[in-house]
Amino acid sequence: MILPVVAYGDIVLKKVSMDIDANYPELEVMIKNMWDTMYQARGVGLAAPQIGKDIRVFIIDSKLMFEEEEEHKGVKKVFINPQITEEWGKKWAYEEGCLSIPGVLEDVVRLSNIRIEYLDENFKKQVEEYDDLNARVIQHEFDHLEGILFTDHLKPLKRKLLSKQLTNISKGFTNAKYKMRFPLK
Repeated sequence: MILPVVAYGDIVLKKVSMDIDANYPELEVMIKNMWDTMYQARGVGLAAPQIGKDIRVFIIDSKLMFEEEEEHKGVKKVFINPQITEEWGKKWAYEEGCLSIPGVLEDVVRLSNIRIEYLDENFKKQVEEYDDLNARVIQHEFDHLEGILFTDHLKPLKRKLLSKQLTNISKGFTNAKYKMRFPLK
């Protein structure tokens, strides 16, 4: 089922999310709905807060960011209760967007490498390292679980210049081609 994506300005996007256990109600259905929602919106990641749930779950499919002959470099996974335990490498800027902030694309500086601990969809503990685009997508989605949006990484002047556009998004003034839920509409 396609779920509405929560728009900028909703309080759930600024909350630190809670860990869950294997007894979380209808987790499998929620994750399937997250995949459906993400693909319908043409995203590469989706965090539970973006569908209104303040729990520590996100999904990514970074294969969509690579050329067809390189899509094996991408990652398609579910991350439950993740913790980024280390970040290192070079700082690099890359243009990021967000399904909760349609139409806004800005350069965000992040470190190139991460180590992450998480539970997979079978609640098996995983410890993995990622770099470059895969690390960036994971960092972006992980930020959602910490109540951080990519716009929070921008310089204050840039945020100020975007403030009217962000307020308009929260009021429903956007041409997103997917279902959304707006906090000020």
